[in-house]
Amino acid sequence: MKISARNQFKGRATVLHIGQVNADVSIDIGGGDRITALITSKSLEDLGIRDGVDAYALVKASSVMVMTADTPLRLSARNQLRGIVVKCQKGTVNSEVAIQLAGGETMTAIITNESMDALELSEGAEAIAVFKSTSVILGVTL
Repeated sequence: MKISARNQFKGRATVLHIGQVNADVSIDIGGGDRITALITSKSLEDLGIRDGVDAYALVKASSVMVMTADTPLRLSARNQLRGIVVKCQKGTVNSEVAIQLAGGETMTAIITNESMDALELSEGAEAIAVFKSTSVILGVTL
């Protein structure tokens, strides 16, 4: 199956919490980076996700926000992955920003050109990719 989500990361799952409705799952994608997903407990069961299982974390680029590394904010979004900007490509309205993470993976975000200019993003700059755990879709191979 091909997936349109630009950000696709394979890693090892750790189930953090299982509730009656939802479950928190953390995916270790290497380099000290982890992606946390909030999925239904039913999905956890249907996918067979448990500690140590290989799983994929999928995040649409349009769900990723970008902040500069020196921004003094505390956020409720659990996924805050720090890295170096390796690509800034402006389009007519939106820009594509690629951030290389510590483990070598790349997180892509689609932000407005206005935001890219306001943040003064450029290749080589430190940045943080931010997204909520509810924006993460988990998958496993069959």
